[in-house]
Parts: sequence; structure tokens; C-alpha cells
Amino acid sequence: MAQRVVVTLFDDIDGSEAAETIAFGLDGKSYEIDLNQTNAKDLRKALAPYVEAGRKRSRSGKAYRQTAVAPDPAAVRAWAQSNKMDVPARGRIPKKVYEAFTAAQ
Repeated sequence: MAQRVVVTLFDDIDGSEAAETIAFGLDGKSYEIDLNQTNAKDLRKALAPYVEAGRKRSRSGKAYRQTAVAPDPAAVRAWAQSNKMDVPARGRIPKKVYEAFTAAQ
């Protein structure tokens, strides 16, 4: 004998039939809510300014952030050469050269 299972979602706000499940997070906690098309649209509209201003998180859960702006490598290389520091013409610039450049600024 075959079975057929039908899952019907109900809107968690007004109890009508839901059209979709929306996942969201707040304060480090994840939530899901079943909403009809109207309530889903209202939720997205209400959250839009916060989503627009927010930063996306990586899959690891860490926020993408740029904590410091590195100096232009060409400027560091030119500065190092003018100060007779050993710096390769191409490739990675040693950390000590970046540190000296930053200290000189």
C-alpha cells in the first residue's frame, strides 16, 4: 500500500495558508517563520533598511570586516628602496618593511 503525505504550512502570524518559510537571524540566534505572500512581503519591507546597512556573514559565521587599510604596495616598495631597505622588486613585501613604512608615517 502506498502512502501520500501532504504537508500544509500555516502562516505563523495570521493562521492562513503559508506560501514559504523564511529563515532569519537576530542576536546570534536563527529563526524560521512560515508566511503567506503578503506577510512575507511585509517582513522583507520592514527589514530592508537593516539588510541594506548590514554586512553579510561568511559561511563560517564570521562577519566580513576590513579592519585595516593596508598601504599601497607600490608606495611601500618605493619608500623602502629610497630608504635603502632590502625589498624584492616583485612579490610579497616583508612584514618588517610594512611596519617600518607605517612607523615612518
